[in-house]
Amino acid sequence: MTRAAPALPPARLSWTTWGLGALFYMTGFYHRVAPAVMTDQLMADFQIGAAALGHFSAFYFYSYVAMQVPTGILADSWGPRRLLTAGALVSSAGAILFALATSIALANLGRLLVGGAVAVAWVALLKLAANWFPARRFAFMGGLALTCGVAGAITAGLPLRLMVAAFGWRAVMGATGLISLVLAVTLAKVVRDDPAQRGFAGYRDRPIDSPAGRGRLGGLQQVLGYRNTWLLALAPAGIVGPVLAFSGLWGVPFLIRVHGLTPAQSAALASLLLAAWALGGPVMGMVSDRIGRRKPLYLAGAIVAWAGWSVLAFGPRLGVASLAILLTATGLAGSVMVTGFAFGRESVPRALDGTVNGVINMGIMIGPMVLQPAVGLLLEWSWNGQMENGVPVYTAQAFQTAFALLVAAAFAAALLLVPTKETGCRQAVQ
Repeated sequence: MTRAAPALPPARLSWTTWGLGALFYMTGFYHRVAPAVMTDQLMADFQIGAAALGHFSAFYFYSYVAMQVPTGILADSWGPRRLLTAGALVSSAGAILFALATSIALANLGRLLVGGAVAVAWVALLKLAANWFPARRFAFMGGLALTCGVAGAITAGLPLRLMVAAFGWRAVMGATGLISLVLAVTLAKVVRDDPAQRGFAGYRDRPIDSPAGRGRLGGLQQVLGYRNTWLLALAPAGIVGPVLAFSGLWGVPFLIRVHGLTPAQSAALASLLLAAWALGGPVMGMVSDRIGRRKPLYLAGAIVAWAGWSVLAFGPRLGVASLAILLTATGLAGSVMVTGFAFGRESVPRALDGTVNGVINMGIMIGPMVLQPAVGLLLEWSWNGQMENGVPVYTAQAFQTAFALLVAAAFAAALLLVPTKETGCRQAVQ
């Protein structure tokens, strides 16, 4: 008697598995942009200026970037469950260390631990999407993952500002660490790498956990041998970098000084940029899948994003309504970068999808890693010595000069996408 083939996993189980990974990814975005609403408190408590604050925020990205290639390789060997659980545990420790820090050096170390820990979330989440959902949904799931992540960032906007005002930043960061600890336990108990571990059929037509006949470093070398890998890793740095440099640190003071907004209005607009970026992700993924093309949509989005940053930095002073429209359009255009993961996955052998996702994500995070401290360095270089309540004050002209870096990065992104090779939404390399 022939045994019946295992059924595909029920939708509820697939979404629960993926959703827990998405929750951890949300905490990563929360940590990524949290300093934006605590700039005055951090500068006053640790007695630092813009350059040191920029480096503090960038410590998250230093370890995040360094972890991307190892994460991609481990996602193809360890599996996402172990990566997510370990990441949540270390993230918890880093957040608590930051909350208890008595010096900027300890705060930097806490930030470094958090960045390296949450670095595993994106690649692991894409791996879960590939294992637990049909291949035709991959670009959509990438967009949805971005939406979940930015939802976490939005909680680090006005809601975090209110919590910090009520309880202080140390108490809020400590509570965040405890929440990550609970999440780590839940991930270990519930998440599984593949439906087969729950007795169901998987969505892959063959096992692809590791490339046959190649070591882990051999797989990385193979991925780096494709031109699209390099282009799709470097281009989104110029798209994501300005978004996270703006919303994660410098957008609020920029809007206050250059466009004359209140702190509350500025925080709301920074969150609006993230919201547009988040909501656009699934839409861009679906549009790309529907038209059966990756490159044209990606390139068009990069050009529009560059135009948006140019107007924001060098255009006339705008009111709240005009800024809301501009930032919404810029965020929506920038969300097209989520299609780059499907683009990259289709450009290398399927056995190496975790590795290529790690390489691309590493390239993406180079953007904010460089831009956040670079903007701070330019601001400090042009500082005239003015202080207000123990915090340095930077002029509107200084902010416009520093924001030229965002415009240049967005322009470079568009140029890098021109020589990419279209895959037609199909696996171009077997």
